Amino acid sequence: MTLRLHDTATRETRDFVPLVPGRAGIYVCGLTVQSEPHVGHVRSAVNFDVLRRWLTATGHEVDFIRNVTDIDDKILKKSAEQGVHWYALAASMKRALDSALASINVLPPTYEPGATGHVPEIVELIEQLVARGHAYAADDGSGDVYFDVRSWPAYGELTRQKVEDMEPAGDADPRGKRDPRDFALWKGWKKEFEPGTASWPSPWGPGRPGWHIECSAMAGKYLGPAFDIHGGGVDLRFPHHENEQAQSRAAGRPFASYWLHNAWITTAGEKMSKSLGNSLLVPSVLERVRGVELRYYMVAAHYRSHVEFSFEALEEAAKAYRRIEDFLDRAAPVVGSWFASMPDAFVAAMDDDLGTPAAVAVIHDAVREGNRLLAEGPSEALGQKFGEVIAMLDVLGLNPADEAWRTTGGDDRLTAVVDALVQGLLADRTAAREAKDWARADAIRDQIKAAGVEVEDTPTGPKWTLGSGSV
Repeated sequence: MTLRLHDTATRETRDFVPLVPGRAGIYVCGLTVQSEPHVGHVRSAVNFDVLRRWLTATGHEVDFIRNVTDIDDKILKKSAEQGVHWYALAASMKRALDSALASINVLPPTYEPGATGHVPEIVELIEQLVARGHAYAADDGSGDVYFDVRSWPAYGELTRQKVEDMEPAGDADPRGKRDPRDFALWKGWKKEFEPGTASWPSPWGPGRPGWHIECSAMAGKYLGPAFDIHGGGVDLRFPHHENEQAQSRAAGRPFASYWLHNAWITTAGEKMSKSLGNSLLVPSVLERVRGVELRYYMVAAHYRSHVEFSFEALEEAAKAYRRIEDFLDRAAPVVGSWFASMPDAFVAAMDDDLGTPAAVAVIHDAVREGNRLLAEGPSEALGQKFGEVIAMLDVLGLNPADEAWRTTGGDDRLTAVVDALVQGLLADRTAAREAKDWARADAIRDQIKAAGVEVEDTPTGPKWTLGSGSV
């Protein structure tokens, strides 16, 4: 089969045909690093991580670029409120983001550009737009530069809107605009209340990039003027992605062939966001479930489906994942030779616009059949079923044997030290049990438990859990 993707631009599900055979260029809008990431933030990262893994599994070389917005109005405002340098806040929140994504096994991108490192490319793109008559410098001396939406007849084509029906752009003061819908490409430095470090030289005076132009410039630098897939949350369709497409094509760049957008995770029917005060920070959620279980919860829903978050649903998902894990734990000691292969039904589900709900159902079907075979004893069929489950979990980033789950997304060195200490105690306990020194074995287990570590004996050996997260 051929991978079919739902293209937001055409509103059609169509065959994925990369610009370069066997190679896929993907650009995903990352976060503005203004605060710690919540579950709603990381869903997008998980969804596009699954896309990347599936393309890789089906033989594509993938160039995966996910940017970071490390300078904007919100960062400046929050840093001022907290009394810290804006760049220190951005760097701190970027570390929190990295930790959160590592805790749910999101692969690092091929490259992760930041806006502040690409000001020359941004200025160059703005100059091209000015030269082509699609951008202008405000005549009020502010140093602002705007995209002229009326100069681009196709403006609004991504979201199928007419300019007359659009709200005024909210990313800059309207004082220097020709049309209230014109959006900022460059923001002149406001020296009265912005730090000097938040400005860069440009032909229009010191200032900083507007939000939308950053992604166009960075996508162009690393993927070229035309690339395969542009992704992000559905809330970015307008104005961000509409503006990206307009300014890029106005500059003569074909830009993205496919647009993919993941839906929200909601709470009480509203988008999960910091402004609503209902955000659920990733470290807090991981006090209730393991990282692999949180990832399973997000993968089990289709990327275009809105998910109403609840801890009850999350805990049900965790139980479902543990049933898969239990089969692997019990089967591993008895299977003979096996190799990873994916059932046709799984491949068909993934090729149908990344149909992860159907793909997960195929995994559970395989687990049920595997449990039946396991009850009958070792067999070639059991080995085949075991290999299928492993292969499918690998594609979804859910293989419990993946080294990513050996860490919790925090300090890897600290995790390694803790793991080594606990494993040492577990080895002593195993030796005591083998020597039938039950008193010593129980004493060691009590010592481990007193430190907040739970031990579960499985057919493949003891596993330890810290809090609600397995290591």
